[in-house]
Amino acid sequence: MPADREVHTTAVKVRFYELDPYNHVNHTNYFSYFETARIEYLTDMGWGLDLMKEQGFQLVVVELQARFLAAARYGEELTIHTWVESAGRVKSTWKQTMTRREGEEVARLTVVAAFTDLDGRPRRVPGEFVEHLQSLKG
Repeated sequence: MPADREVHTTAVKVRFYELDPYNHVNHTNYFSYFETARIEYLTDMGWGLDLMKEQGFQLVVVELQARFLAAARYGEELTIHTWVESAGRVKSTWKQTMTRREGEEVARLTVVAAFTDLDGRPRRVPGEFVEHLQSLKG
């Protein structure tokens, strides 16, 4: 995790219906955990989905790169660490790591997201968003 950026943390608990036949979390559920953490981070930053929609834009995922390092199991509490690595004219790059209570890394994700208008056309990253991200750097 970066030392020069704010890192947001979100806790999730594995539920039984998220397990696959091998008795560990199905890989598709990791993406839901990561998305939940990104949405909570945006909300805590003051950029909740409802606010963005009211202002006529949205943040859409255009690329994901995942690495699964260990299996998560029923009842475990996982912590997701989220930060924005960079923000360009239209796109931003988000990094996330998921750890167990003991600190063992379970998975990591890189997300490229683009700002668009509500019809899906690319839109410049709002200046206030970039300013906020820059204010989070140490």
